[in-house]
Amino acid sequence: SSTEGGEAICTHTKRRAPLNQIKMVSQAEFDTAAEEAKGLSKASNEQMLELYGWFKQANVGDVNTDRPGMLDFKGKSKWDAWEKCKGTSKEDAMGKYVEAVARAKA
Repeated sequence: SSTEGGEAICTHTKRRAPLNQIKMVSQAEFDTAAEEAKGLSKASNEQMLELYGWFKQANVGDVNTDRPGMLDFKGKSKWDAWEKCKGTSKEDAMGKYVEAVARAKA
């Protein structure tokens, strides 16, 4: 998510939301969503990559590794998903993760 003129722009969905509308969640809500995500069998690859990116951003912060090599397709996809979340605060990433889990469950 990046910010422009008081709005957050989700790099995954390209949707804009006023900064004051980003849902703040507790660590417990985040942990519950992480448990729920483990049981998502109907989620698309795109949804799972979005979840991965927000989860890594919330737990680690900005990407801190080199992009995997040319033949590591899965690794590159995961790295790219995390890179899209670059610059998002831990709190905002936690909220985006919880929202993404809810969408994937629907």
